[in-house]
Amino acid sequence: MLPLTLDLARLKVLVIGEGAAALRRLELLDAAGARDLTLHAERPDPAVAHRAGDRLVRRLPGDDEFAVARLVFFSDRNAAATPRLAAAARAAGALVHVEDAPALSDLHAPAVLRRGDLTIAVSTSGLSPALALRLKHFLGEIIGPEWGARLARLAVLRQDWRRAGAGAETLSRRTEDMIARERWLPARTPERLKPRRAA
Repeated sequence: MLPLTLDLARLKVLVIGEGAAALRRLELLDAAGARDLTLHAERPDPAVAHRAGDRLVRRLPGDDEFAVARLVFFSDRNAAATPRLAAAARAAGALVHVEDAPALSDLHAPAVLRRGDLTIAVSTSGLSPALALRLKHFLGEIIGPEWGARLARLAVLRQDWRRAGAGAETLSRRTEDMIARERWLPARTPERLKPRRAA
């Protein structure tokens, strides 16, 4: 697997689903900045219809919709039409994700922790979404909301440093110095995390 971060503001996204899983997917995609998103559902739950708003199309997608989509999420994995529609979406060139069905999917949706523009994704390659979610919550206890502000401040400084002519090595050193000076991370590495020396 190759973890990537996609700019959803630049991609056409389709979601197919009617229930709670579709609602969760919509919430995640909205949080990730999806701008060109359509939800297809023949009989959506009221909460799904409300969340989708004018992005809702009350039918399953056809070839024309798949032809312009870049990402397609199927939230109702037990729907009889899912394998056929997933194959059609893939044939049209879209990347496909089917809820809890790795064999039908081109990608795996990670559990995502957001702290402003800091994004941490935990993936188990679809083997255990529950474990990925648990690890996300564990990391959320360690990496609090303050990290969003830290990153925002560091981004401004980095732009200033670059405008002043700093190269990659200088940027890296100044970032490391700031992290150490402001004690963003523990000063000592736990013994179990230290690299082992060759015998």
